[in-house]
Amino acid sequence: MITTPMPEKVHQGRAVKRIREILQVKQETLASELGISQQSVSLLETKETIDPETLEQIAKTLKVPVDAIKNYNEEAAVSFVSSFHDNSVSHVIGNYGTYNFNPIDKWVEALEKNEKLYEALLKSEREKSALLEKMLEEKKKK
Repeated sequence: MITTPMPEKVHQGRAVKRIREILQVKQETLASELGISQQSVSLLETKETIDPETLEQIAKTLKVPVDAIKNYNEEAAVSFVSSFHDNSVSHVIGNYGTYNFNPIDKWVEALEKNEKLYEALLKSEREKSALLEKMLEEKKKK
């Protein structure tokens, strides 16, 4: 009697997590795309079984077949990702994580803009004050 080994049951949450990590997608990014919180994604990744509708949404968002999650296999997943010519997966979900600016530079720019606006407002207030003083002096002379 020949027995075939039972296929190992895939922990779907861990499969989602591993595929997400291979694709270099953060929980926050996936959560945003699914319209849920990062904590909800974290919770999903702990579930052994994920409801089919949610699983389908996740697969669609990660741009992988649902079966890739249901029948997750590390070698197959790595092979799938490696099939991208440039191994760049930032195009998988939006363009998250690819920034062409330094956030500190942007912050400094914003501070400089605020300073200029403040100086302009201060100058305007000084001019108003000087005008009012002049008008008051003229009124006193009459």
